[in-house]
Amino acid sequence: MTESTETEFTQKELSAGKSIFAKNCDFIYGATSLSHLPDDVLPEIAFAGRSNVGKSSLINALTGRKALARTSQTPGRTQQINFFNLDNQLLLVDLPGYGYAKASRAKIKTWNKFVNSYLKGRASLRRVFILIDSRHGLKPVDIETMEMLDEAAVSYQIVLTKSDKEKEPEKQLQNLAFNKHAALIPKIITTSSLKKNGINELQALIAKITTT
Repeated sequence: MTESTETEFTQKELSAGKSIFAKNCDFIYGATSLSHLPDDVLPEIAFAGRSNVGKSSLINALTGRKALARTSQTPGRTQQINFFNLDNQLLLVDLPGYGYAKASRAKIKTWNKFVNSYLKGRASLRRVFILIDSRHGLKPVDIETMEMLDEAAVSYQIVLTKSDKEKEPEKQLQNLAFNKHAALIPKIITTSSLKKNGINELQALIAKITTT
C-alpha cells in the first residue's frame, strides 16, 4: 500500500490547487439519464462511494463552500449525477451513493446502469475518486465498482474519508492488492473534511490531472 502525502507535491503545485479551488464553483445540472448529461467538453473528475461516505462533504471542503453539495444523514438520498462547474475549467461530478438506498430494487438497478454507462462512456472523465470511510475499509460493493472500472479502463484512485475519526485509517486498506486492479492509481489520499486534512493535496492533484 502506498499512501500519498503533501510532500509529494511542490509548493507551486499546492498553490495552483488552492488557486483553482478558490474560484467560483456552481451547481449546473442534475442528470437522471444519459440523454440529460451536459456537453462532454470540460475535463471531469468524479467522486464515487458508498452512501453516506462523505462525497458531498468532500466537495464542499475542496471548494471552500458550506453547502455547494447537499449533505444528508439519510443514506441513498442522492439519486442523480450532479455536476459542478469550477470556473469553466473543469467539472466536479458527484455520483449517487451505492450500496444502500431507500428505493425499490428496480429503481436501484436503473441508477446503477445509468452510473456505469456514464463511467464507461464519458470521454472527458479524467479520473474517478472512490471514497472509502476510514472507519470501515473496503466493502464488497467497493470492489465491484473497482472491477468495473478496471474492465472499462477508467483511471481511479482511493480517497479515505473521515480520517479524524480513525487513528490509523490506512490500516483499513493494508490487504488491498494494487496489482490486481489494472486501472487503480497506487496512491491513497487520506482526508478529513472536518479537519481539512489532505484537502490541499487533493486540490493539487486534481489541478495537475486536469491542466496537464
